[in-house]
Amino acid sequence: MTRAFVAIHLPRFAMERWQILTTRHGDAYDADRPRVLAVDTPRGPMVHATNPAAENAGITVGARVVDMRALCPELDLHYADPDHDRAALERLMMWSRRWAPWTAIDGADGIMLNATGCAHLFGGPDGMLLEIEDRLAGLGITASTAMAPTIGAAWALARFGGMRPIVGDLDAMIAPLPVRALRIDGDTVLLLNRLGLKTIGDLRAVPRVPLARRFARAPLVSNPLMRLDQILGKLAEPLTAPEDPPRFIQHARLPEPVQDPTEHIPALTRALCDDLEQAGFGARRLTLTVFRTDGEVSWTHAATSQPSRDADHLTRLFDGKLDSIDPGYGFDLITLAAPFVERMDHNQDRLDGKTHRGAELSHTVDRLVARFGVQAIQRPDRRDRHIPERGELWRPAMAGTPRRPLRNPRRPQRLLEHPEEIRVLYAVPEGPPAQFVWRKKVHKVGRFDGPERIAPEWWADRPGTRLRDYYKVEEQHGLRFWIYRDGVLGDNRGREPQWFMQGLFL
Repeated sequence: MTRAFVAIHLPRFAMERWQILTTRHGDAYDADRPRVLAVDTPRGPMVHATNPAAENAGITVGARVVDMRALCPELDLHYADPDHDRAALERLMMWSRRWAPWTAIDGADGIMLNATGCAHLFGGPDGMLLEIEDRLAGLGITASTAMAPTIGAAWALARFGGMRPIVGDLDAMIAPLPVRALRIDGDTVLLLNRLGLKTIGDLRAVPRVPLARRFARAPLVSNPLMRLDQILGKLAEPLTAPEDPPRFIQHARLPEPVQDPTEHIPALTRALCDDLEQAGFGARRLTLTVFRTDGEVSWTHAATSQPSRDADHLTRLFDGKLDSIDPGYGFDLITLAAPFVERMDHNQDRLDGKTHRGAELSHTVDRLVARFGVQAIQRPDRRDRHIPERGELWRPAMAGTPRRPLRNPRRPQRLLEHPEEIRVLYAVPEGPPAQFVWRKKVHKVGRFDGPERIAPEWWADRPGTRLRDYYKVEEQHGLRFWIYRDGVLGDNRGREPQWFMQGLFL
């Protein structure tokens, strides 16, 4: 498949964003008045952006405002907000994923798309570029676009190639472009122009060896030969997107903007689960995204405790979550993606036709987490530790499948979260208590088994920690407990040994 990149050049993005905000707040806007946005510099305010009226008056970006006011006294001055411009461009970049899954910001005035395999969805390359420009024009944003097999060629053609150029013969398309279309700095452009190299075609016609010696140690932004190799595809230039697109994703393109995605979710989950089943995976996280008509993106997430491709269950996870989606003036594209998946084998159905108990439990956990939050639902998980109360910890229910506890007949089915001290009324020498009080009740020991000695964990306990002697005891009513003595007589630990309740046998 031939690679295809789409460059979107937004030459007036900062000014047009300012104009949109001005009209949104109800302020009057005069398009015929020369207007600039400025930024403060050590040399004083400098022109950062202009409107068409200012360009026609001879105002140039990068010039000092005081000089431009001498040229155009009626100039209307406002100050730019580069940080908010950058944030708005990032949101627009994410919104551009309605056309291609890989998108990235390209400088301060552009967006780059990896549109490989996407153009046919819009009627071909020309239809795709027209769709992009029309959509942005509807938002009040001027854009010029180009499609090419390399990032460098798309960038150059979008800025210097005329009206929606689509590459046929790449060499012929880029030859007449100026050398600054190679994305090199101004000093290098000036040097090449002084050498008589004004276009990319002029640069290619010159023997490479002398230029290679001249720019051998130059960085990429000052090396026209490396940039030339990139634009021709001889030197790799990957597109670094802020997030990898999910492998499993479904789209719902709507003929008219809507406010509520509820009725579209079941069909999206069924289609997504079909893809997951064919690939042998189950979803662990879902992202529902709506692309609004005003250029914004809104989304919500759902997660599962175990891999799942049960469409009905996944649909229910979004109950109550759609209120967090801001529909704005409506949205015409909905996507459901599974950004995190795990391998999921087919489970044999039970003979009675019912679902497995493990699946029912995981579905219950998923619904509780969807309603109350990730941190509110926890479950126990075991660790390989010698000290019993350290062998189990509580962790969020979504933190992966817990390990199954080891089956040890000498361990009780129920462990207390913290050992509770018991008061000994009468003790057998070198054995368990004959009578003890626990939770204000007296228990008389009829039978016992033990001791089982557990030494301190020297890598985790402080020096002086005492060893434990554990006993299984059965009292007069048949209740069985697991108790231990903390320390032994004569161990020189400074106090008499104490007794504790550790767990109960059910």
